[in-house]
Amino acid sequence: MGASQAADVAVVGAGPAGSAAAITLARLGRRVVLIDKATFPRDKCCGDGLTTAALRRVQDLGLDPGSVKSWEPVDGAIVVATDGFQVDLRLPQGQTQFAASARRADLDAELVNLARRAGADVIEGHAVVAAAPISDGAGVALDLDDGQRVRSHYAIACDGAWSPVRKALGLSDAGYLGDWQAGRQYFEHVGPKAKRLWVWFEPDMIPGYAWSFPLPDGTANVGYGVIRHPDRPLGELKGQRIDFLDRPHMADVLGPAAAASSPWKAWPIPARIGTTVLSGLGGRVLFAGDAARACDPMTGEGIAQAIETAELAARAIATAGPHGPEAAAARYQRQVRWGLALDDHLARDLAAVLARRGGSTKAMQIFDANGWFRRQFARWMFEDYPRAALVTPHRWRRTLFTRPGAYATTAPPTRDG
Repeated sequence: MGASQAADVAVVGAGPAGSAAAITLARLGRRVVLIDKATFPRDKCCGDGLTTAALRRVQDLGLDPGSVKSWEPVDGAIVVATDGFQVDLRLPQGQTQFAASARRADLDAELVNLARRAGADVIEGHAVVAAAPISDGAGVALDLDDGQRVRSHYAIACDGAWSPVRKALGLSDAGYLGDWQAGRQYFEHVGPKAKRLWVWFEPDMIPGYAWSFPLPDGTANVGYGVIRHPDRPLGELKGQRIDFLDRPHMADVLGPAAAASSPWKAWPIPARIGTTVLSGLGGRVLFAGDAARACDPMTGEGIAQAIETAELAARAIATAGPHGPEAAAARYQRQVRWGLALDDHLARDLAAVLARRGGSTKAMQIFDANGWFRRQFARWMFEDYPRAALVTPHRWRRTLFTRPGAYATTAPPTRDG
């Protein structure tokens, strides 16, 4: 056995969830170790989109958009139904941001830097290979692939859809392959139309959609996500690459000079937080982010949900203290049940509507009926307020439907390098 170190909380996985948990706990005065098998910056399969909820949360964590070199503000989305019916959903314009895009390689690395500056001890390049209770039951022991052991009162597992910690504790679901299957590829030399965010409800991707998210310097993140369905477990696509330039309406948006600039990558998206086990070892381990299967079941978005679950888990641990694991788990599960789990249920119902024949067209026609509907749907789509806000009065605020976005500014953010 190699060296050993102790902490109040060990956080496994340094994506947005893990960094958020570490930052939150460090600011609360807890000793935190943040562990990831990767060395940052590293690529991460994602659509690279940041919703309003995600922007507000990364702002609260202290993220400066100017430190993320691929940061690109987004003013809304052009949504195209299966029959070609098109709606331009504009977000509020002004001195705040309601949506943005940023490569995860850049975003995640800066969040890890924030965790380090907050006081977390960051261990990069080493994977957790075992997790078990400490013999006296007062904590968790994590063994790393270099022989090091980390002992802590609690662990927050933010280690992805295939969570090694969940597997080590025997809490994985046999045969679970995610609720979505997604893939993406970066394109360069895209045309002016691709400076907007596009969503296409393609017939062969229902239930699901294709996207083009704008990035700086004439680049775009282009991909698709399909929802697994009992009758069609992988939709009509199985994560394999498709040639977007072979689809005339998409090629028109990307422009005549557009060319793929990266390999095609596919990944699963977990979206079932309402039915997933959120804790283990009597509350000594809490799961957050993709490890809690917290992604939105309608869009596949997961950054805002990852940060929210991580912050809830961190505060539940801080409130319960080192000797209250059952209280920590109960608090965390209760807050998820009366928040994100309800949002998940409502979003799943709407996703089912969009999956019906002609569903996307009918929905878009309703939202396009007048300017107020378009504005409100745009804000709801970009998570300006919780999906199930209307049926969760405990989350109502006077400014629920009128809040500004994030990052008040009179000019675009400056970029380093």
